[in-house]
Formats: sequence, C-alpha cells, structure tokens
Amino acid sequence: MKGLILVGGYGTRLRPLTLTLPKPLVEFGNRPMILHQVESLAAAGVKDIVLAVNYRPEVMVATLKKYEEEYGVNITFSVETEPLGTAGPLKLAEDILKKDDSPFFVLNSDIICDYPFAELAEFHKAHGGEGTIVATKVDEPSKYGVIVHKPESSQIDRFVEKPVEFVGNRINAGIYILNPSVIDLIELRPTSIEKETFPKLCERGSLHSFDLEGYWMDVGQPKDFLSGTCLYLTSLAKKNSKLLTATSEPFVQGGNVLIDPTAKISPEAKIGPNVVIGPNVTVGAGARLSRSVVLSNANIKPHAYVKNSIIGWNSTVGRWARVENVSVLGDDVEVKDEIYVNGGRVLPHKTIAGNVEKPEIIM
Repeated sequence: MKGLILVGGYGTRLRPLTLTLPKPLVEFGNRPMILHQVESLAAAGVKDIVLAVNYRPEVMVATLKKYEEEYGVNITFSVETEPLGTAGPLKLAEDILKKDDSPFFVLNSDIICDYPFAELAEFHKAHGGEGTIVATKVDEPSKYGVIVHKPESSQIDRFVEKPVEFVGNRINAGIYILNPSVIDLIELRPTSIEKETFPKLCERGSLHSFDLEGYWMDVGQPKDFLSGTCLYLTSLAKKNSKLLTATSEPFVQGGNVLIDPTAKISPEAKIGPNVVIGPNVTVGAGARLSRSVVLSNANIKPHAYVKNSIIGWNSTVGRWARVENVSVLGDDVEVKDEIYVNGGRVLPHKTIAGNVEKPEIIM
C-alpha cells in the first residue's frame, strides 16, 4: 500500500518554532510529528510514502532516510514549485500513487490521533466505493464543513459548510483512503480535494465516511499544539503506557507527564498535569510547570513558573520568572530572572529583560 502526507509550506501558524525546524520535524510528545505518522503507516503495511512539500525538503532528508531503514518504507519527496492545494499534490505524485491498483492513504501532516489505518483499509475494501473520509465528531458543527450521509448508510450525500441548522456533527478529520481512479478526477493545478474532488465522488455515490474513535486534533498552531498534547498524554495514560513518567516520582503533580530519561529534574520541582519535557532539559528546585511543552536542552531555573506555554530548544527561563498564556519561546531564547511573559511569541536568539504584559510577537 501507499500513503501521501500533505506537508505543505512554511508552517507559519507554528512560528517561532518553524523558523528553526520544518514543521514535520518539530517534536510532538518528544518525537518528530512526522514520525507518529510514518510509524502508523508502516504498521498498516504501507511501503511507499510520499511527502508533498513546497519548502525546505533538504532539511528533512537525513532524518527521513533513517526512518526508511528503521521502518522498511520508501519515502519520496514530491516538491511543488507552486502551492497546489490539497488535491494538486495527488496528481503531482501520480506515478507512485498509481503504480498499482491498491488504494492509498492521504493525510494532513498536522493531524494527531490514534491513526486507524488498518481498520480504515478494511472498511474501504468492504464498501467498494472509490473513497473513504475519516470523520470525527465535534461539539460545535457550525464552525466546520459537516458531512451529511444518505439515510442509514456510510455513503456521503453532501457537505454543508458551517451549517446554521443542525444537519450532523461529523466533520472531515483530514485523513482519507482513495482508489487510484480518483486521481483521474484531478488536474495538475492548485485545487481543493474538499471543494472539487469530493463533491464529484459524491455525485457518483462512491464516497463514504469512517468514524474515528478516540482523540483528534489539528496541532498546526500553538494553542492547538498544547490541546493536542493534553489529548495525546491522556490517550497514553488510558493505555497504561510506559512512556509516561511514574506518578510516584516526587516532582510529578497530577499525572500525564512525559519526561525524557536524560532530563535532570529537581525532586523539589512540581511538574504536571499535562507536561512534556524533552532531552537534556534541566528543571530547578521549586519550579512549577503545567500544561506545557519544554523542548530539548532548555533550562527552567529554580522557582520559575511555566503554564500553558511552549519553551523552545536551548532556551532559558530565569529564576522566579513567569511564562504563561500560550507563550512560545523560539530556539535559544533567554527570559531573565523575575520577568513576566504573558502570551509572548519570541523569535529565536532573543533575550527578554522586561515584562511582556500582553500577547505580542517579539522580533
């Protein structure tokens, strides 16, 4: 089987982190985002993976070479000279996706969930249509494009964009399985799979949906990255994953804490709930961290307070400093002692020596 991951461009929504690393290599749960997807595709029997990119593929080549060997897959970059939307990349990668009759998976690189690829392939084969969309249930369907089914069927009748009246609560989760025949419906130009390709499949009566169980989140921007981290950690806790740090550790407060073994944590620190701490991080005595992600080689000094924020690689949060409200520190940022950062997005290699009292970008 085959898979195509829509990686896209500059990762502007996740800046300042993506000023240092391409978005697929930014660590989510202490592993590059793309690795969660490559591993799940490989486990479902996928042998060919295409990464549809239009920005900096060369930075990813070495990392992905390693994954090829580790997971026994072939990873190809399909590089767009202009952004081709969500359907154009399928046409561009036609040679690989149509090299045999087997269906192929398509997914957006920002999506984090328990990827149900094996079950999805089985369901798709059973209904005999040309395409299957993974659907997730939401509480507020009026914010999304909603899937409307034929009565008592998985067959999709139509899509309703931001419905005013309730027509359903299932939305497109950004994961699909398609037959190679679908590529014949797509032209090599900037084009939308949601607005152009799927309606054509609906007309043919050959598009179905598959309900996703468990959590789902588009983690392409900091607020959602943090929400997705909470969902991911909760999912690990339900599975009794050995990845999570034992709640018996003196510094774990409230559970759902994932700490790399190389991190040095003071027993007098309080960490949790919902915290990820990366390799070679140092956390000092009296520091308090909750609902946050701390990337590799960062230093959280004694009595610092970090809440609902992302601390970038090699960054330092000073003694008695306070960082909160979806603040994001880029690579190698220093927050001086006793400084308050409220919703600051700080570009790499900056020093914050004065309070940031309201959300702003610090360049």
